[in-house]
Amino acid sequence: MKRICLFFLIFFLYTGNLFSQIKQVKLRSGSPAQYERVDVDIELTATWKNPYFQEEVALNMKIVTPSGQEMTLPCYYESGNSGSLSLWKARFTPQEAGNYQYHFQLSQKGKVRNSSRPETFISGATDRTGFLHVYDHWTLRFDNGTPFRGIGENICWESRDEDDSRYFKELHEVSSLYNYDSMLPQFAGYGGNFYRIWICSWNLPIDYQGPFNNSRYLPSDTYYNPSALARMDRVVELSESLDLYMMLTLGQGGYLQKDRGVATSDEDFFINPKARQWYKNRLRYIVARWGYSPSIAMWEFFNEVDNVQYRDNDHPVPGQYIVDWHTEMAAYLKQIDPYQHIVTTSISHRDIEGLNSIPDMDINQKHIYNHTEVIPAEISQYINDFGKPYIIGEFGYEWDWSKNFNDFAAGMDIDFKRGLWYGLFSPTPVTPMSWWWEFFDNRGTNAYFRGVREISDRMLSAGKGSFVPLSVDAPGIESFAVRCGEEIYLYLFNPVDAVFLSDVTLSGGNQKYNVQSFEPTYRIYTELPAVSSVSGQIVLPKIPVASMKEKVLILTPY
Repeated sequence: MKRICLFFLIFFLYTGNLFSQIKQVKLRSGSPAQYERVDVDIELTATWKNPYFQEEVALNMKIVTPSGQEMTLPCYYESGNSGSLSLWKARFTPQEAGNYQYHFQLSQKGKVRNSSRPETFISGATDRTGFLHVYDHWTLRFDNGTPFRGIGENICWESRDEDDSRYFKELHEVSSLYNYDSMLPQFAGYGGNFYRIWICSWNLPIDYQGPFNNSRYLPSDTYYNPSALARMDRVVELSESLDLYMMLTLGQGGYLQKDRGVATSDEDFFINPKARQWYKNRLRYIVARWGYSPSIAMWEFFNEVDNVQYRDNDHPVPGQYIVDWHTEMAAYLKQIDPYQHIVTTSISHRDIEGLNSIPDMDINQKHIYNHTEVIPAEISQYINDFGKPYIIGEFGYEWDWSKNFNDFAAGMDIDFKRGLWYGLFSPTPVTPMSWWWEFFDNRGTNAYFRGVREISDRMLSAGKGSFVPLSVDAPGIESFAVRCGEEIYLYLFNPVDAVFLSDVTLSGGNQKYNVQSFEPTYRIYTELPAVSSVSGQIVLPKIPVASMKEKVLILTPY
């Protein structure tokens, strides 16, 4: 009897390995180069019920870099049937120049069943900057050490077929303008370099069947929607070509049983082990397909998770469930992402105790509407409380889309501009990101990014990424100041309904300075009289600032 059992065990193990074999590996990239995508096709045979579930079948690329670092890259299923020849893909971006060694491991039910023979390729050196990472409260840094600050905007979705806006329905449905092929090049041309984008049921709906409120996407009963995958590929490649960096909001996806998921409710989504495993498989696919791209600066789990928490006001999801979920998913994402993209999530306005302290969450963020004036204080407070970089992921003069923004359009424009400057003069690596992108595009307000980007680039160059806040006093107007290297930058905003003259007193200077005044809308520089520091203070006398306008002063030592 023991011999019979042993025979069947050996037979099972042998046949299991027989049907789990890597047949062929083909490097598709002819001249691999540092920070450029390397594509590898893998043909294999394996059995599965769902090739996207790693608990059934998984393929990993095992890599040894030129410096000797060992990496594991998730691969993704492309086509083919269980038990027959299937095609899988690896998308890898070398972060080093030199000789790479790699092979593939095929696993079934959590056990390695087959490995390919070792292969090599040589990655040529380039002058590309690489992936973005957290550096300090003011800046991010690329792999090569170059500092970065995001000049950002929400461009979360393209036009919808049926928009629910009361006053701007027709504008929001203009598909010829509000598509990424039009919006992203325009945004980059205006100086923007960072944007926020959603995966949701009407935009990049990778794991929804349809029908969709967006004719760009075709309903499909395949597990991941082909038209959405192709559109996401296009957006990532377009962003790379424009040197744009995105915060990719992943959302819950089709988490309910009626879609592709396994959860019965929002609470079930957070606590059901099967739902958590379902989401991890989703994360694995996203990292495998798009994690290669330096243009993806940040993974954002949720847009306004507190609103998900209170979707049912009578039965809110306990905050600890949400914190536990984020703790597990952030750690898992760090585990499977070989490039260590920045990880974040967002709240609307209600903090969830413990959410800002999760170790593997790199950046905290919230959204602020109707109170743009509190942005600098909010950023400083959260940094002091939790010791992490902080971002205002959305802000605006008004959040209520049932109102006609044209009734207070001037206020919307002023608020848009103030938020950008508040960010530039506050310890945040990305400027607060405005909402209502179609409204501001239609008014031509987006062109204002040019002046903000111009000053941001000059700050980064002058200080090599160093920002030192300075004490400044300008009675009657708002004022902020920072020192970047040897240069000093001041932002002044006049909130009253009249031209205002103010003496500006600055602490921290120690020499003589040439002074330039910069008008951001038309990007005009004006030379002002030079000033000298006396007892550690600089006084700029009678600086005029127009009503509801801003001015930037630049002090350069001589």
